[in-house]
Amino acid sequence: MSLPPEKASELKQIIHNHLIKMNIHAKIRDVLAETVREDLDPGHSSLSEEDFLRALQRRGIVDDVMKDLHFSKVSSGKSSAVCCPQDHTNMDPARRYLYLQVLGGKAFLEHLQEPEPLPGQVCSTFTLYLHFRNQRFHSKPVPCACEPDLQEGFLLEIHREGLGDGSKMADATTMLSICDPVHLVLIKRDTSSETTLVSSYFLDWRTVLSSPSGKTSIAVELLGVGSECKVTAGVLNMSLDLYPPLSEILSPDIITTQQSLERQKTAEKERLFLVYAKQWWREFLEIRQANQSKLVKIFAQDENGVNRPVCSYVRVLRAGRLLESPRQAARFVSLLGLEKAPVVGGGGGGKQEQWCSLLAFLCRNKGDCEDHATLLCSLLLGFGLDAYVCVGTKPKSLAHTWVMTRGTDSTITFWESLTAHRYLHQAIDPDAPPLAPQPRPSYPYRTIGCVFNHRSFLANCQPSDAVELCSFDFHNQSQWKAMSEEAVGSVCSPGSTTSLPPLPPLCGPSLEPSAASNQLELELRYLVVEHRKDLGLATVWDDHLSYVLSSALAAYELERCTGTSCGNEEFQDAVRRAVPDGHTFKGFPIHFLHHNARRAFATCLRSPFCDEIVCCRGDHVRLAVRVRVFAYPESACAVWVMFACKYRSVL
Repeated sequence: MSLPPEKASELKQIIHNHLIKMNIHAKIRDVLAETVREDLDPGHSSLSEEDFLRALQRRGIVDDVMKDLHFSKVSSGKSSAVCCPQDHTNMDPARRYLYLQVLGGKAFLEHLQEPEPLPGQVCSTFTLYLHFRNQRFHSKPVPCACEPDLQEGFLLEIHREGLGDGSKMADATTMLSICDPVHLVLIKRDTSSETTLVSSYFLDWRTVLSSPSGKTSIAVELLGVGSECKVTAGVLNMSLDLYPPLSEILSPDIITTQQSLERQKTAEKERLFLVYAKQWWREFLEIRQANQSKLVKIFAQDENGVNRPVCSYVRVLRAGRLLESPRQAARFVSLLGLEKAPVVGGGGGGKQEQWCSLLAFLCRNKGDCEDHATLLCSLLLGFGLDAYVCVGTKPKSLAHTWVMTRGTDSTITFWESLTAHRYLHQAIDPDAPPLAPQPRPSYPYRTIGCVFNHRSFLANCQPSDAVELCSFDFHNQSQWKAMSEEAVGSVCSPGSTTSLPPLPPLCGPSLEPSAASNQLELELRYLVVEHRKDLGLATVWDDHLSYVLSSALAAYELERCTGTSCGNEEFQDAVRRAVPDGHTFKGFPIHFLHHNARRAFATCLRSPFCDEIVCCRGDHVRLAVRVRVFAYPESACAVWVMFACKYRSVL
């Protein structure tokens, strides 16, 4: 197995640090001196390299190095090797660490009849994702089974920069006050790469603080999600190991009391907010009778069936160097798949409500429109925009959420999180004369009931909730009824309650774009050749024409990101030069959110335009295909494919 250059250099650095800590140079000098003094025959004038290596092996130096150098398979958003607690080479001795080890699963009864996979057979897999205090990791995928072989170790730093005094090691009292849970998300991926959220669990790790040995074993019962949130999905056996061990442990009663106090404090805050929300809602209904039918959503259920204020789903999220602009952020969010929460049975008439926590949404790589809108709003807030999530309807009265930003010049822009399209809002004046020109709405939204972000919640109390008639002057209390920002902050601001899921950072792309593009292009070429062979047609590729198609694919992605088209003139000129006089050129571009060659090819053939190109018959037929994979944070990707052909026109 080959390592990328950055991982190879990281591995070399770990080994180098380990050798320095072993004082290996002094040991080698001692062995060299002894060998020269004792083992060198008088007849030899020099000591060979083989003699010296044998001397090192005889004295056990090599064995000592290899015995102490252990690695645990630990993956993160960008996978890296992390040393086990038995090996200190990758640990800061001034920091406290929690080593969380997953020791296998059991009682995943849904997979009781799952056959044992054959070697090399493609099968459904489980992957465990983990987030703790700005650190994200994931396990290697293992075959789905009643007792899945999830055997992983995760090294978590308990004291992080910016969360306290980073120069001090966290003692027991400090760690007791750290109420951040370890968020575990279990994802199932089937043979067609479709993902399913199996469970989302918040682990309170502080029981290890009462263990005399600094180590404890636990069995974590994972519950299902959505309509199955009360049903056990399976059990994970785990061990928690604190390093270095505490000099003074805490009594179990102290830990239980602390957890109880946190729960009571959270419950009281939530109770007071509920009392306030009920009073606010009564006042809103008294403003006018029509408010009863407006879509005003104050609470929403998460994947675990817990009712949370909608404002708690939005946080200020900065993507670091992963996203460069608000429009690129919108493009990234639109590349995450759309999937409504599954409903068991056909009854109920409506969809199952499930607003996912951010980690569950990112790990699954797809979600409903609410998940997309809250993520996009969080990212736009991170870029410094005044952003809000809008709750309303589309045509046919379908409930929908989208994002709105307010400019300093009062410009209102709607952002569709599912497509990255942007729309400028210009209100229609209902009192204008009948023949007066009015703006024609280009957006697909019909009504709006409320807007919210991480600090504000406002309900629309204008006579009409039609978007085209709405004014978005939030300071006008006759048009928008606002909740108290203090009340919203009491249950929605970071750290306000222990029931709020921690905000995970975004991880870098999981794909290497050039390698993924080349691989997919080779696979598509093979599929085209095989398909034409079945039709009795030969295939001749034009590599130059394939390369020329690259600029078009780059322009398509740039247009999706920025909304502006460029480079079309150069592409057309290059095609004219690549296609001789008397020949015809045909091209078919298509966009995917995955890089599965067979799925992509089957989709392409369903288009008569693409089928005509792939199955082209004629004189001097030359085919071309070009693939460009654009990698975005997490496992999101934009895949552009263009099939083309040129042939001599025969009248």
